[in-house]
Amino acid sequence: MNIPEMLDELKEKALKDSRLRKELLATKAEENPVSSFCRKCRELGYPIYEMDLINAGELFYAEMKRSTNGGGENSPMLEGEDDFYELFFAGLEK
Repeated sequence: MNIPEMLDELKEKALKDSRLRKELLATKAEENPVSSFCRKCRELGYPIYEMDLINAGELFYAEMKRSTNGGGENSPMLEGEDDFYELFFAGLEK
């Protein structure tokens, strides 16, 4: 299972379990929120590490960029598409 799939599964669980949702949201208040979030993911059985999370977003963004106009300098700017961490929490906070 890749990072986006793990995050989707975890988000679905958290949307059904208010305690889990609160625990995940609480990681954002920690001194290092991304590390806290990843540690919580691992406690829950999802092997997500900080660099894997960041790299997954970067790879996704690069693939999107290459798919538009050949990925050259004139490709449109894509905002927010590469941050799976923020997208995860946006889905939980709605």
